[in-house]
Amino acid sequence: MQEFTRDGLVFDVSDSDADRDRGDPSSELVLLLHGWPQDRHTWSQVTPALVEAGLRVVAFDQRGYSPRARPRGRRAYRMEELVADVLALLDELGTARVHLVGHDWGGSVAWAFAERHPERLRSLTVLSTPHHHAIAWAMRHGDQARRSWYLAAFQLPTIPELVLRRRLVPALRRSGLPEHHVQRYAARFREPGAASGGLAWYRAIPLRRKGSRDSIARRISTPTAYVWGRDDPALGRAAAERTRAHVAADYTFTELDAGHWIPETHPGEVAAAILERRRTLPQ
Repeated sequence: MQEFTRDGLVFDVSDSDADRDRGDPSSELVLLLHGWPQDRHTWSQVTPALVEAGLRVVAFDQRGYSPRARPRGRRAYRMEELVADVLALLDELGTARVHLVGHDWGGSVAWAFAERHPERLRSLTVLSTPHHHAIAWAMRHGDQARRSWYLAAFQLPTIPELVLRRRLVPALRRSGLPEHHVQRYAARFREPGAASGGLAWYRAIPLRRKGSRDSIARRISTPTAYVWGRDDPALGRAAAERTRAHVAADYTFTELDAGHWIPETHPGEVAAAILERRRTLPQ
């Protein structure tokens, strides 16, 4: 599969078995969800070890990132839409259950998908991003509010796009992201509508309301691995350690000597965590 369509939006896909659109429903598939300001190539160094282990690996450019999937307006980027994109892809692939992996915003989507559709998951692996209720707790009781200062800044119209145009490359370099990824992500954000599409994920946060489907408070029932870098400047220890309280299933926590960009800087450890989560699934 190279692309799929939902509600008129066309999403670009990387598939280790690209010659086959639909898979054996009983086969094992890993679906990888990127974050901001990344794309499906975030996983380029993680994928080979998963394929070597006999897994079919799929990643896609999510809405706002695929050139033909950049709807206008923040309502199009509510969590329920992001989760529905993942569900549509799984249905298109003909996959009953999947090993779901997410980083950064992709991790947020993965947590939300696990809450809403646990019957579609074999396992869950989340990188960097704590569970959303753990983040909310740390905003009140830890230092997460200080770390998340940019959330308010991104709500402003137009100004963030202008600032990113000039400062995204140096900011990504300072953060420790490898240079070839810096250049790729910056080039993508210079495409028409790309910067606003990526920022719309943040601008949709205020649309979540208590009691809505976007704020479901349900402990995760899928066997879960959570991997966090102790030097992550945006996502702190308080939320990372609190995440365990929101998982009812078998759970592993791996702390890496790493920053935020774990898939790009520690692909071997990421692949190992995914495969170990799969190997140790409860019988």
